[in-house]
Amino acid sequence: MVGAGLAGLRCAQALAAAGRDVVVLEASDRVGGRIRTDRVDGFLVDRGFQLLNPAYPAVRRWVDVDALGLQPFGAGVAARTEDGLSVLGHPLREPALVPQTLRAVARRPREVAALARWAAPLLRPRPGTSLSEVLESRADVDRRTALDDARVDGLLRRVVDRFFAGVLLEDDGSTADRFALLLTWMFVRGVPALPRKGMAALPAQLAATLGDCVHLGEQVRAVTGTSVTTADATWSARQVVVATGPPEAAGLTGAPVPATKGVVTTWWAAREAPDTDLLHVDARRIPTGPLVNAAVVSRAAPSYAPPGRHLVEGSALMGAGRDTDEASMRRHAGDLLGTDPTAWEVVARHEVPDALPIQPAPYSSERPVRVGDLVVCGDHRDTGSIQGALVSGQRAADAVLAVGAR
Repeated sequence: MVGAGLAGLRCAQALAAAGRDVVVLEASDRVGGRIRTDRVDGFLVDRGFQLLNPAYPAVRRWVDVDALGLQPFGAGVAARTEDGLSVLGHPLREPALVPQTLRAVARRPREVAALARWAAPLLRPRPGTSLSEVLESRADVDRRTALDDARVDGLLRRVVDRFFAGVLLEDDGSTADRFALLLTWMFVRGVPALPRKGMAALPAQLAATLGDCVHLGEQVRAVTGTSVTTADATWSARQVVVATGPPEAAGLTGAPVPATKGVVTTWWAAREAPDTDLLHVDARRIPTGPLVNAAVVSRAAPSYAPPGRHLVEGSALMGAGRDTDEASMRRHAGDLLGTDPTAWEVVARHEVPDALPIQPAPYSSERPVRVGDLVVCGDHRDTGSIQGALVSGQRAADAVLAVGAR
C-alpha cells in the first residue's frame, strides 16, 4: 500500500480484516494524507479548514464517531449583506435561529420557492426511492446551470453560491449539480463538526487498528503491480495499491487523474471574539474581500484554543489573480464576523494546492480503481470528500480480494 491517507488506511483495514498481510508505506511523518493537525502555542490548527459530517454513510459504518468527541458547528449560516447580517438556520436542529431565519426569508417568497424547486427531489422523494435514484433523475448539468434553470436568484442564490464556494472550492458553479445535491442531503442529515483532538484524530483512529504495518517516512519512487521501490529498498507484494493524492498517483501510475482545486486558510488567535458558532459568508452582490468563509472555530470547538483565547479561521480560493495576502484575509474575516481584527495574531497559514479534485458534470461518482496491474484509490476515484476517500479505499480492497478469490 502506497499512502496512508483515509483511502489507504480504509483499504488496509479491509484487507487486514480479510486475513491479508498488509504493508503501508507513507512518505510523511504521520498518517492522514491531506488531513493533518498541528498544535501551535496551545491551538489546534488543521491543514486547511476541514469539517467532518457524521451523516456520511462511510463514516457511520467504519468510524467510531463517539470516540472522536465531535464538536458541532451551528446548523446554519450567517450571511453578510448590504443591510447587515442575515442568518439562515436548520429549523429542526437550530430552533433558536427560527426567528432570524423567518426574518431573512419572509420578504423573499419567490426566492424560497425557486430554491425549493432546485432541491425538490430531496424534499419530496418518492417512497422507496434511493438517493442514487433521486440524483440520477436530475439533468446531469453543472451547479450554475441547475440553479439558473430553477430561477434561483437574489440573496438566497448568493448565500448558496458563497456557501458552496467554501465546500466545493469553486466559485463559478462548475461542479456537477448532482454532487452538490448529494452534499446538500448530507448537510440536512448531519451537522459538520470537529473532533476534540483535531481532524487528524480521524486517520489516527483508523491507523491504530493496523498496528506496526504502517511505515512512515518512506518516499516511494516507483511501483509495479508486484513491487514498490523506495530510496532504501524494494518491497515485493502480491498486489500493490496506490492510495495517494491525484498528482502523486499520476506520477506513479501514469493514469489520468482529475485536476485539483486549492485553498488558503489563515488561522488567528484572538482575546475576544463574537459569540457565534456559525459559518459566515459574504452574500453581498460584490464581495468585499477574498474569503469564501470565516468562523470563530473555538466557539464551536473549544478544544481548538487554550483557555482565555479564541481561534478564528478564514479561507480563500487559490488561483491566479486572487488576493490572498494575510492583511486582505484578516480584514475580510473581521468584516464578515462583525468585529475589529486589528489585534489578532497569526497562528498559522496553510496553502493547500491539491485540496480537492474537481467534480464536473457529467457526474461520475465512481472511477475505476484498477489501472493496468495496479489498484488505485483516493477521493479522486470517487467523490471529492471524506465519504469518497473511505469508499474508494473499500472498493480498492474489494478489487484486491476479488483477484484472490478467483
